Amino acid sequence: MGKKLYTVITGTGSYIPPTVIHNDYFLDAEFYDPASHKKFETPNAEIIRKFNEITNIEERRYAEPDQATSHLATFAAEDAIQSSGFDREKFEFIIAAHNFGDIYPETYRSDMCPAIANRVKLGLGIKNHNVHTHDVIAGCPGWTTAMIVANAYIKSGMFKCGLVIGSDLNSRVSDPYDRDRMIFSDGAGAVIVEAVESETPVGILSHSSRSDIDPGMLKMGVSLNPDYHGTEINIRMAGHKVYAYALNAVPGVVKESLDKADLHLNDIKKVLIHQANEKMDEAILQRVFKLYGIKEFNIDVMPMTIRTLGNSSTATVPTLLDLILKNKMEDHIIDPGDNIILTSVGAGMVINSIVYRLP
Repeated sequence: MGKKLYTVITGTGSYIPPTVIHNDYFLDAEFYDPASHKKFETPNAEIIRKFNEITNIEERRYAEPDQATSHLATFAAEDAIQSSGFDREKFEFIIAAHNFGDIYPETYRSDMCPAIANRVKLGLGIKNHNVHTHDVIAGCPGWTTAMIVANAYIKSGMFKCGLVIGSDLNSRVSDPYDRDRMIFSDGAGAVIVEAVESETPVGILSHSSRSDIDPGMLKMGVSLNPDYHGTEINIRMAGHKVYAYALNAVPGVVKESLDKADLHLNDIKKVLIHQANEKMDEAILQRVFKLYGIKEFNIDVMPMTIRTLGNSSTATVPTLLDLILKNKMEDHIIDPGDNIILTSVGAGMVINSIVYRLP
């Protein structure tokens, strides 16, 4: 068997903001009903209790006031560079996945020009003028989408190495009067990818994607409080519709990616899924196993960070990967030769599933 070109992750990094926001932070919040646009009569303590019961989120992280999305992305990229020892001047491309660009507390204006990837290059002090830089906007699956793009770059022979980042600062795009704001958090994850010639498959083995148009599931909108005239950059999510869609659609995409890699679910060591809602993720995993006729399985196959880190959108999967590879998640280990799945869903709607084998 001759050698083939594969996309291999040779470095990982993440940035988890130091400010911890516990659920009790929202006890004094004013939450409005998305249907009536009137304040809920249910006490906040009860709203928070039910929220925690469904999502298992107990705390999340918020960026500092002087930080923006590009700063978080740069910190994660620097971590990947430092921990891997990679020469930053050798990068041939930088792809930054995010959703709203840089947003500061003073204006809450979405700033995407210049691109976040360009700002990361500046922040890293890279002097090489030949680095190809661009952003990917694809909702929560932004990083997995960027990885598929990076794989295409490398497999085509266009580039040999690059940096792929997922970074979001969701605390500034959440309606202060929406109870769903408790889901979102801030953070960034990054990986260094390189072209590797190998006789045996390694790195990205396959990927599958699906997209469906339903703007009602996830969109931007004005505040639920009709008297609030602040920013109009507010994430609006139809939680039940998103839940039902993900439950029905994600398992098939995951299986399709495994079929393309000629692997069975039993060949997978870990499933790294977007950290959106623990109950939803568990239900998705259960349906994936059901597709293979498996009723009993070990839930540890799916590591979770949502309890303490919340939903940092594009950052959840690369952050999860970095924490596991650096032995920062108790009882979760990925060894050379192990097959893993990287999968995400979101953005009204996009699904990606990547099958990856560690070198």
